[in-house]
Amino acid sequence: MTFRSLVAGSLAVLALTGPATASAAQSRTVELSVTKKGFEPSRVKLTTGEPVKLVITRKTDDTCAKEVVIPSENITAELPLNKPVTVSFTPKSTGEIRYSCAMGMIGGVLEVR
Repeated sequence: MTFRSLVAGSLAVLALTGPATASAAQSRTVELSVTKKGFEPSRVKLTTGEPVKLVITRKTDDTCAKEVVIPSENITAELPLNKPVTVSFTPKSTGEIRYSCAMGMIGGVLEVR
């Protein structure tokens, strides 16, 4: 086996499987709660390009935050009482991503670096 055929075979395997970083990227899990105080924590730091799973649990019925809305990510999800809801996305640029209840009264910030 020549060096050239070894390289060609390796390239063929890479072409079939794709880049390892795209398929092996691990999501960061962030736990959020909805309490009488609102979303807790209300500010979370994220990294550009790192997939994130927000696991949101509404722990009170004494709030209007019965769903979460993340307009810039085109995400809306209902938040049933005491049931974790997972919202997944990958921040594409730095800055602040604001999220809130459907009425926009209770919310928080995802700070992307």
